[in-house]
Amino acid sequence: MLLFWWWELGDPCAWTGKGRGTLKMSPATTGTFLLTVYTLFSKVHSDRNVYPSAGVLFVHVLEREYFKGEFPPYPKPGEVSNDPITFNTNLMGYPDRPGWLRYIQRTPYSDGVLYGSPTAENVGKPTIIEITAYNRRTFETARHNLIINIMSAEEFPLPYQAEFFIKNMNVEEMLASEVLGDFLGAVKNVWQPERLNAINITSALDRGGRVPLPINDMKEGVYVMVGADVAFSSCLREVENPQNQLRCSQEMEPVITCDKKFRTHFHIDWCKISLVDKTKQVSTYQEVVRGEGILPDGGEYKPPSDSLKSRDYYTDFLVTLAVPSAVALVLFLILAYIMCCRREGVIQLVHHSSIQKSTKELRDMSKNREIAWPLSTLPVFHPVTGEVIPPTHTDNYDSTNMPLMQAQQNLPHQTQIPQPQTTGKWYP
Repeated sequence: MLLFWWWELGDPCAWTGKGRGTLKMSPATTGTFLLTVYTLFSKVHSDRNVYPSAGVLFVHVLEREYFKGEFPPYPKPGEVSNDPITFNTNLMGYPDRPGWLRYIQRTPYSDGVLYGSPTAENVGKPTIIEITAYNRRTFETARHNLIINIMSAEEFPLPYQAEFFIKNMNVEEMLASEVLGDFLGAVKNVWQPERLNAINITSALDRGGRVPLPINDMKEGVYVMVGADVAFSSCLREVENPQNQLRCSQEMEPVITCDKKFRTHFHIDWCKISLVDKTKQVSTYQEVVRGEGILPDGGEYKPPSDSLKSRDYYTDFLVTLAVPSAVALVLFLILAYIMCCRREGVIQLVHHSSIQKSTKELRDMSKNREIAWPLSTLPVFHPVTGEVIPPTHTDNYDSTNMPLMQAQQNLPHQTQIPQPQTTGKWYP
């Protein structure tokens, strides 16, 4: 491929002025050649490093424009390619991503987005994500590595956390920096904290929501969790009022004074807002009154150690097969002795044999039995000529299905009886 582009753009000897080449390359051709060489050698990019903070929303956009130049035929200056590109992301050495990291891409013509909230357990451990881009037109692939270095955040976690449900947004729309910035600005005006961070964003479909109908540009909805370092404002506390709780139970919108600050761009379902105060440690331990149906405390579960020796099940396997086989063999020998060696058994065998012989003899006799022929089947004499007429059926005819009286037929020499006529005359 490289050789083809080399000779198409011009004679390489023209660059040094040696040899047979005397042509010079135009600036446009030179730029195209350099771009091609750069693209070929840029196939192996250095790994990209990012440094998110634990407990803070992490968003990384996989831009299609960044990968378009990786797929041949390589675009020339001024060319615009719009090939469908999809991405596959996984943790290096594993088929899927970490549990805290999600990925979304609506169509092959839109950018992919990696997002999630890193956990404190992964602080200091680099997470390598393999990103594979697929060109759905040329079936070419390109691979890059994204190294996520999770840093510890100050005052993590933020003690006051509120989760909002926005009905008129999809998750990829909310992940856009300008949209998320507008939402955090509206929350800050209502809450008035010193520190405010977006903690996590979750699609309503991941919470059991249903896919909206494709009418009226309906959205699936998105949950946005934010954290702050000050207590909740009075506006956010209005959701806990008995009047608003009653309206929510009747599927009516609650009355919130600060809703107008969000209504311009964000339609919030205030009945689904969740307020969590990490400073109040609620004890869930309850003293158990032992009585009927409650088992005594068995203590904590202690799993077996890794130093246990492996158990040999060969002896158990033999015992499991040998004992039933031995019992079956003993029962077979006892039955054989009773039937073949004892007098009662011999008598039963002889009696059974005689019954079979008698049955066979009766069946043979029934096949060879002879039945007298009916009179209608015996030879008859012609009344005029005295000729003997043979019977209607042969000797081997099955008489069991033959009627007793045969239908009379007009024979060649048989005298016909005159039939009476309606005119009163008789004809021979």
